[in-house]
Amino acid sequence: MLVLGSQKPHLDPMTVLIDKRGNSVEKRVRHPEKANRPETEVLRKPAWIRVKAPTSKGYNETRKIVQDKGLVTVCEEAACPNIGECWEKSHATFMILGEICTRACAFCNVSTGLPQQVDINEPRKIGEAVKEMKLQHVVITSVDRDDLADGGAQHFVDVINAIREASPKTTVEILTPDFLRKGDAVDTVIDARPDVFNHNLETVPRLYLKIRPGARYYHSMRLLERVKERDPSQFTKSGLMVGLGETKQEVMQVMDDMRSAGIDFLTIGQYLQPTRKHAPVDRFVTPEEFKAYETIAKAKGFLLVSASPLTRSSYHADSDFAKLQAARRVQFTA
Repeated sequence: MLVLGSQKPHLDPMTVLIDKRGNSVEKRVRHPEKANRPETEVLRKPAWIRVKAPTSKGYNETRKIVQDKGLVTVCEEAACPNIGECWEKSHATFMILGEICTRACAFCNVSTGLPQQVDINEPRKIGEAVKEMKLQHVVITSVDRDDLADGGAQHFVDVINAIREASPKTTVEILTPDFLRKGDAVDTVIDARPDVFNHNLETVPRLYLKIRPGARYYHSMRLLERVKERDPSQFTKSGLMVGLGETKQEVMQVMDDMRSAGIDFLTIGQYLQPTRKHAPVDRFVTPEEFKAYETIAKAKGFLLVSASPLTRSSYHADSDFAKLQAARRVQFTA
């Protein structure tokens, strides 16, 4: 663990922190921890995952609301390829607790370092944005905040409550960090009763040390299982990236682990390398292979499966929530 500056939070031993609070050049570097890593070739994307640059009126209107409220979206920070399509439809995934993450995952484009102070007005601003955008369903995610005693759990609760006060008919989906070494902090979030509780496994256990070194596979799986134990009515969801070097057998084992934890909804998408300093793409998984994964996952008992090259955690989240509800009704009447 490397901590520069006076702040000394309690952190995961494998968490890498770089202080970017000063006025140095480093402040403008998104991934200082990757600066000395060798560059790798960025493979040319196949035709099936190329997207058009966002230029629509709807996209610009959504962008203006986000900017006017001073909010952060994972759509921008993670360089999501679907931003044009989603923002055109006024769908945005809000990223709370700042734009700087305390982890240094090898796949992620979100900035790494020591975060700034939590914005206590953020819940109100998000509630206002949700109301102004007339969202029927909203997704809230966050950076990892290992520097906070509860990992940001109470802030998630405050945001959920603010949304429900500003826009009571909007359903709320959360995509949380793992709250590693934060005790029972996650229970606070579960008890706020989001409509969907999502936490991504991201990859297979064998690749965790390389791809997600600050996290623990079985801790993440246990977190999702805890949601079902504490509130069985909540939908649980998790996602995987493929194309990182995993095998089909490993992916199927993760599916089995997820079903053992009671996870309802599985998303699988192609990993895309953000920069030459990030983990390289091992291969591009074909649409036919994604279809096969979807068929296998459905046979294993997931209520819903979304598997395609461009699938991301919050991609089509609004329509997928309606499908989840419908699938549960069918399950209860079967």
